Amino acid sequence: LLLRKESSLDLIIIAVIAFIAGLAGLFAIVFAVHLARQEPKRKSGTLEMIEISDAIKIGARTYLDRQFLMVAVFGAALTIILSYILGIFVALTFVVGAVLSGLSAYIGVIVAINANIRTAAAAQTSIKDALVTATRNGTIVGMSLAGLGLLGVSTLYLIFRDPLFLLGLGFGASLICLFARVGGGIYTKGADIGADLVGKVEVGIPEDDPRNPAVIADQVGDNVGDIAGTGSDVFQSYVMALVAAMILGFTTYGPEGLAYPLAVAAAGIVSSLVASFFIRMTDSNAQRAIYRGMYVALVLVSVIAAVSAYVLFGNLKHFYATLVGISAVVLLAWLTLYYTSPNRGPVREIAEASKTGPATNIIFGLATGFESTVLPLVVSGLAVFFSFYFSGLYGISMLAVGFLSIAATLTAMSSYGPIVDNARGIVEFAGLQGEVVRVMDTLDAVGNSTKAVCKVYAIQTSAFAQVAMFSAFVTATHLKAIDVTRPPVTTGLIIGGMLSFLIVSQILKAVGKSAYRMIEEVRRQFAEIPGLKEGNAKPDYAKCVDISTRGALRGMFIPAALTLIIPLIVGYVFGVEAVGGLLAGNLVTTLPLAFMMVQGGASWDNAKKYVEAGNLGGTGTPTHAATVVGDTVGDPFKDAAGASLDVLMNLIGAVSMLFAASFMAYALFA
Repeated sequence: LLLRKESSLDLIIIAVIAFIAGLAGLFAIVFAVHLARQEPKRKSGTLEMIEISDAIKIGARTYLDRQFLMVAVFGAALTIILSYILGIFVALTFVVGAVLSGLSAYIGVIVAINANIRTAAAAQTSIKDALVTATRNGTIVGMSLAGLGLLGVSTLYLIFRDPLFLLGLGFGASLICLFARVGGGIYTKGADIGADLVGKVEVGIPEDDPRNPAVIADQVGDNVGDIAGTGSDVFQSYVMALVAAMILGFTTYGPEGLAYPLAVAAAGIVSSLVASFFIRMTDSNAQRAIYRGMYVALVLVSVIAAVSAYVLFGNLKHFYATLVGISAVVLLAWLTLYYTSPNRGPVREIAEASKTGPATNIIFGLATGFESTVLPLVVSGLAVFFSFYFSGLYGISMLAVGFLSIAATLTAMSSYGPIVDNARGIVEFAGLQGEVVRVMDTLDAVGNSTKAVCKVYAIQTSAFAQVAMFSAFVTATHLKAIDVTRPPVTTGLIIGGMLSFLIVSQILKAVGKSAYRMIEEVRRQFAEIPGLKEGNAKPDYAKCVDISTRGALRGMFIPAALTLIIPLIVGYVFGVEAVGGLLAGNLVTTLPLAFMMVQGGASWDNAKKYVEAGNLGGTGTPTHAATVVGDTVGDPFKDAAGASLDVLMNLIGAVSMLFAASFMAYALFA
């Protein structure tokens, strides 16, 4: 695909910009390390707070060590297969992508579990100190992730000088991400459901009460689910979008087309770094302080991207496509806040419906989830249309790069949510009262919204990356169009559309099995440990952590295996046209399904929190019990199944691109 003659000057231009982009990635990592070195100086809290923090650390590290050991064995076998089929260089980049994706997840969790107690301790001083602590540690996670991604892509390009070899990097990143997302989601939701249904509904104790045997597993799950899952999720989308844009750019516009995505990504890191200094509370509104950083980053990256486009191309048409992606970030954030904020109509409508019981809560929650897909999908469709209008297929790839340009800022916002959630749990566990509880409740309410926004962001990044990868696939396989009247294409469309529902069913079953075991164990401990309900005895936290760990490790392999095997079967049996149909069919079903599950689940969650804030009778009422049941349904939607679907899209795209030539050579019915 890329055997074209380039002048020495062209090669120098590409090398220089790739080198600068690599330096930007390295600088992001150095900046993150600098911030991390300052953190140990911060106050660490009381003995009770340190006790629960240490328990969370042990649980999170134990799970991650066991997970990555199992994944390493699986990845080693896959590396051997790839080296045999696709060559040693693709296998090498696959290993690099897998290692970097796993590293981004691991770094995020380690930073978060150390930040939780510091945020809780800072809340004893003021809300401003707590906000600074949480957002600073979120910035460490975000800058590390974006830095690793850009440094990895730039360095490997400088080594191989062919972006096609980087497809292995995206494949490795997506595969590890799928394990992190699915495994972490099963872990956290199995624990959360057990803690809620038995602790809140049956026993009538608060969510993070130390008497609840599942409380430590629930806290660990917030980290291995939201932090590790979201971190590796955005990382793999970031890499996939960059690689797709580099391939399309080089084949269409030569060295300038390859260099521009790297320039925009580097601009995004610089913009995110500057924006991190603008997250300061000038009043009592923490949400305004956090979103101020996002807006600053978006403005800065727009300016630098415009200058870069004019210098490289002599015009701004490719910048306009990039700007469409940057603007989509704001629109989707606003829409997500509308459907998931406790201060808006949809969430309050679900809460009102809960007055007549769990059934009406679930009906209104499902209705809200379905409705919440409409406007985001309209934004997505218009974004693809206008980006293509401005600069063709390359514009679609730059739409994805523009949308992902401030991934460091959005990942920092995403990390903030679990950090303050865990910090609030530590405060409640330690028995603190008064102003510190009010501070953590205020920050946690903002965190619920940022988590929802960032989950939608992760989904949309994968969707745009998949559209870009689909365009690259069509270009690489010389398919002028995907003709839906041809039987192989129709077959691929149907299978691709089915795949997301199959994966969701497997993940939800895995969560259900883990939750069942957790509920039985929590009930057993309350029944058999004398004095536990009264607070005169300690529960066996380790047993619940072990149940969540085993459930997650059991449940994560079937979805991963299906995602790898089905595209290979379609490609080798029906050919590349059918694979094109598979990609299209999967995109048009997975994207709305993911939006529905993530936003609907967040609406259920915040309806519960709206009642717990003292509305509609508050806790201990039938209305509250109904919202807990709705939240129990919504939790695996938003944090396990729905959050994993976007990785499914990218992994299918990576497999399709990597094996495209092999499909053309060996398809049975092509």
